[in-house]
Amino acid sequence: MGEINPIGVAVPFFFVLMVAEWAYARRTGKNLYRMNDTIAALTCGMGDQLLGLLTAGITLAAYQGVLERWAVMEWSVSDLSTWAAGMVLVDLFYYAYHRFSHRVNLGWATHVVHHQSEDYNLAVALRQSWFSKAYSWVFYIPLALLGLPAVVWLTCYALNLVYQFWIHTQAIGRLGPLEWVLNTPSHHRVHHGTNPKYIDKNYAGILIVWDRLFGTFQEEDEAVVFGVIKPIRSWNAIVANVINNMTCSMRY
Repeated sequence: MGEINPIGVAVPFFFVLMVAEWAYARRTGKNLYRMNDTIAALTCGMGDQLLGLLTAGITLAAYQGVLERWAVMEWSVSDLSTWAAGMVLVDLFYYAYHRFSHRVNLGWATHVVHHQSEDYNLAVALRQSWFSKAYSWVFYIPLALLGLPAVVWLTCYALNLVYQFWIHTQAIGRLGPLEWVLNTPSHHRVHHGTNPKYIDKNYAGILIVWDRLFGTFQEEDEAVVFGVIKPIRSWNAIVANVINNMTCSMRY
């Protein structure tokens, strides 16, 4: 399992689903996609993946170094309970990172890229900051201290990101009882809203239970206004990731 890159496997399906969502929007008369916004989102995503290659080695070396020197437990990669615990723990620490990226200026200065689009569709899921990976790995170092094997961390982290792709859509409504446990399109639409009651809510990756436990949950109960409070006014990925970040370190 650890030898498979879930994100690499999922990429073709991402594009198939984007085409399907675009076709659905056309058939139903909904304006979900704009070409310039979609190209900007995909360009941000490609830059994120390319620059991520430069930091991947450092990130893995740091995690493995902590794991080998200071881990307090040993986990078996062949034990399914290790993978189950890995999924839950990675999701918890993703919540911590995501909350930091909204509430601390340094975090928001990079994460803002993901929220700049005033559209909300599957392409927006791929609109990622070029610089978040330079520091986001620090939030998972406690997992190394707990002894979670690096292959489990990396695979669970990738699966967490793959899950989050499908919740960036307006084509799916509420999902009944699943809304109590999972992060759903409805919950994540709230997260992308600039409505006063929606700001800084629903930080979940997979499990919405973290938001319910830590007081950051908000139900979708009014139409969502997507984007950021200080709009970027540009389709240029360099402006989005570099120039705009210099002036957008404060959210309010």
